[in-house]
Amino acid sequence: MKKNADIIKLTDKHVAHTYGRLPLALVKGKGCYVWDAAGKKYLDCVTGLAVDNLGHCHPQVVKALRKQAGQLIHVSNLYHIEPQSLLARDLTRLSFADKVFFCNSGTEANEAAIKLARKHSADQGYSGRHEIITFTNSFHGRTLGSLSATAQKKFHQGFKPLLSGFKYAPFNDIEAVRQTVSDKTCAILVEPVQGEGGVNLADKQFLKELKQLCRDNNLLLIFDEVQTGFGRTGALFAYERFGVKPDVITLAKALGGGVAIGAMMATNPVMKSFVPGTHAATFGGNPLACAAAQAALSVVSQKSFLKTARETGDYFAKQLHALARKHTVVKEVRGIGLMLAMELKVSGAPVLNDCMERGILINCVQSMTLRFLPPLIITRKEIDTLIRTLSESLSRLES
Repeated sequence: MKKNADIIKLTDKHVAHTYGRLPLALVKGKGCYVWDAAGKKYLDCVTGLAVDNLGHCHPQVVKALRKQAGQLIHVSNLYHIEPQSLLARDLTRLSFADKVFFCNSGTEANEAAIKLARKHSADQGYSGRHEIITFTNSFHGRTLGSLSATAQKKFHQGFKPLLSGFKYAPFNDIEAVRQTVSDKTCAILVEPVQGEGGVNLADKQFLKELKQLCRDNNLLLIFDEVQTGFGRTGALFAYERFGVKPDVITLAKALGGGVAIGAMMATNPVMKSFVPGTHAATFGGNPLACAAAQAALSVVSQKSFLKTARETGDYFAKQLHALARKHTVVKEVRGIGLMLAMELKVSGAPVLNDCMERGILINCVQSMTLRFLPPLIITRKEIDTLIRTLSESLSRLES
């Protein structure tokens, strides 16, 4: 059996260095836990960055994958694909949307939404409209279009000139958005909760006013729910918790239960702008990914499952707030459902590393914000273990 060091050496030699990887090689997962090459067990509160909402190797997802892999793995979208049709049916039944475009990732879903917004605007007779308003600290992906939509300068370094047609406005500032709208604007793209930006929640009133602003100006409202979708906020989609329905929604991460798949969904009046030849994805909606996604969706969409996840998230948030009152190094706790963050007054790296050494995996964004994205099946007992470990790590920082 290979050791962590052996796998790390292979990675360093042969894989592009696009990630600042931790010195850990994960080789097995089950439920809320993963194991490294040395056999050490970890409570996983990163979950592949909000991908493994059902935990690792959920039995229903594994069963669906095995069955589909023995039947049909891939065919072209030149033909009708039954698992794709069934998944689209289920997604539209569970949401505001009427039609689905399938792709492979969140950045692709956002690229599709950008193209749809421009095409729809042109179809409506607004030939000069092409600009999309996004928000400071947003994150919409790494491809050039979605990178240009991302309003964080650190991600732009080395890649200019960016794609034109994006305007940035302060998050949760409706007056600034009103001033940014022009006769060139075709859509507004927003995350209900900014994940990579530090788990920043949109104000409900802000989203409602964005919706009205879009109606008044014939703009599309696009929600990027790549990270917030499929139970992460305590509802199947975050827009349900905020009480605002967008015109377009982008999805990925947890949709496939661990398998790569993305989706862009919209209402019929909007999606009719996508006709043959306007957009495509070779692997989008392939039978294997769709079978996994349908299995995952059948679990996460259950009302009892979502209720439990929401209650667990409330419990987790309560414990984090208690830690904040106890430790002066904590600046703020924020989040919704099981998408939570603890912002520190100092770098979060020592806490992340200490937790990893003690068998718990967490994430750090914006250098000082600890982000918690545990599986939605995490128990209160496991949360208590994490809280104790965090408390001891924070005490070390303060000593």
